[in-house]
Amino acid sequence: MHQGSEPMRRTLTGLLAAAMMAQLAAAPLFAQEMKPVITVTGEAGVKVAPDMATIRIGVDTLEGTAAEAMQNNSAQMRSVQEALRASGLQDRDLQTSGLSVQPEYSYPQNGERVLQGYRATNGLNVQVRDLAKLGGILDQVTKDGANNIGGLSFGLQESGKAQDEARVAAVKEARRRAEMMAEAEGVKLGRVLEIREGSEPAPRPMMRMAAAEAAMAPAPIEAGEMEFSTSVTLTWELIKP
Repeated sequence: MHQGSEPMRRTLTGLLAAAMMAQLAAAPLFAQEMKPVITVTGEAGVKVAPDMATIRIGVDTLEGTAAEAMQNNSAQMRSVQEALRASGLQDRDLQTSGLSVQPEYSYPQNGERVLQGYRATNGLNVQVRDLAKLGGILDQVTKDGANNIGGLSFGLQESGKAQDEARVAAVKEARRRAEMMAEAEGVKLGRVLEIREGSEPAPRPMMRMAAAEAAMAPAPIEAGEMEFSTSVTLTWELIKP
């Protein structure tokens, strides 16, 4: 063993002991610096009138052959699309949502299934940006061949402002509740330590109708209101007044 090893070992041992004592001494100091906190969730909603509608318009046809079913279906759907464009809708407002041709059978109680023909279906998602025209549009497309109408929902073309108003209202509600509870305990709110936003549900009124009901001129439709709601959770330090 080298002669210098023992002094070096004693030096390292002393340094480690000093470091451990420093950590132990600092722990109570950190504990003393921790301040009490309060965490509160605020919820709020903003109601607005919708300014647009989305609806699914479909054409169903049943013919003896697949080709006939598709041909007649396409002719009816073209008439529907022409009526929609004539009412002021643009290409961006129309989107095909489904197209199919399937055999259709009947099933007698005694015997094999019987082919009844071929059913072609074509669906179109339509956005109407002028709600005053909605009833008249539905009336017109049923006259031009649409026989499957449903999935009516209302929305906003620009929803960002309503969502931001809901966020601000939720933060104010959280602060109101936090201040009330802090005052009851004889303390005050300090600085904000954390802000977390919850989910943003935006329920929309839904409506479904049969083609016979939609054939009224014009179809009576009420858009009602939409509500954008959210929750925000905030954490504050608590300080003495």
